[in-house]
Amino acid sequence: EAAQLQIAKGTTFFANNRLGIELAEAIVEAVPCAEQVRFVSSGTEADLYAMRAARAYTRRDKILKFEGGYHGMSDYSLMSLAPKRSGNFPAPVPDSAGIPKSVRDDMIIAPFNDAEAVAGLVKEHKDELAGVIVEPFQRIIPPAPGFLDKLRKITAENGVPLIFDEVVTGFRLAYGGAQEYYGVVPDLCTLGKVIGGGFPLAAIAGREEIMAHFDKSKVGDENYLVQIGTLSGNPVAAAAGLATMAILKRPGAYDRIHATGRELMGALRGLLQRAGIAAQVTGEPPLFDVVFTEQPIRDYRATLTGDADMMRRFNALLRERGILKGESKYYISLAHTDQDIKDTIAAWESAIAELTP
Repeated sequence: EAAQLQIAKGTTFFANNRLGIELAEAIVEAVPCAEQVRFVSSGTEADLYAMRAARAYTRRDKILKFEGGYHGMSDYSLMSLAPKRSGNFPAPVPDSAGIPKSVRDDMIIAPFNDAEAVAGLVKEHKDELAGVIVEPFQRIIPPAPGFLDKLRKITAENGVPLIFDEVVTGFRLAYGGAQEYYGVVPDLCTLGKVIGGGFPLAAIAGREEIMAHFDKSKVGDENYLVQIGTLSGNPVAAAAGLATMAILKRPGAYDRIHATGRELMGALRGLLQRAGIAAQVTGEPPLFDVVFTEQPIRDYRATLTGDADMMRRFNALLRERGILKGESKYYISLAHTDQDIKDTIAAWESAIAELTP
């Protein structure tokens, strides 16, 4: 409804607009690291600009990312997202054709949840390392206790900006995102999805000292970050985002989301255990998945031990029962009703029964 009302007034002006400014102010109020905000149209753009901002700020080139971490579709992000073979850390493995070999030279790959390995790589490359980018909750893998705190300490001690990719976790784990949920504040973060209320919108947010590089009057021509986008911060997406955030800000919203997720995770785990199927239900209550393996899921390599054929069969059986899950994870929404939850658990029970001999 908010988007429909705005469409009648105008869709884009290629300039700041009242709703875009209000959305930026709401983000600054909600997100711990957000002192300033810049809007773009996609998470891919946001992550690309965040890495570029870190490079401009430090005047260094290399970025450390984690194996299995997803940061959009740019050349730099498509390194060791889903390598089919084991790489030799810290060498990256490109995930797509068409990526210049030179890009590999500026990316360093680390194993998620291994603070000791990260510490060694950061110390070794600190004079050429522009930033560390991480999904604080990587795909379906929660951070190990203390991992994000150690990551924050390591980067701060070595003068390396820490970037949280919160395109998925922002306003999902908590109103303040993973930063609020896990209690660790990065230097920069990227946001998307929720802030556009289902419309194309994303953002880079962070410390004023780093975000200043988007303002030529503050840094001069030499270190100015050019960032232009016709639809960046357009009022239709901003209206939808503000309406969505207002709903999420209501008392009890996240309590309900987490309670629903805990109920579903517990039900799925119990059904699999009773059926004697080796599986790990992994994630956080607002977003989780199952991996058919006996091995605990701590990093990307552990997910590769999962039975991919069983996962395909399980998802197909769920589709036949009206549950469209696909290749992604389970996302919990305030729109899910008690009946939706009952139907999902019933579909799981029936599908699991058919999976077993």
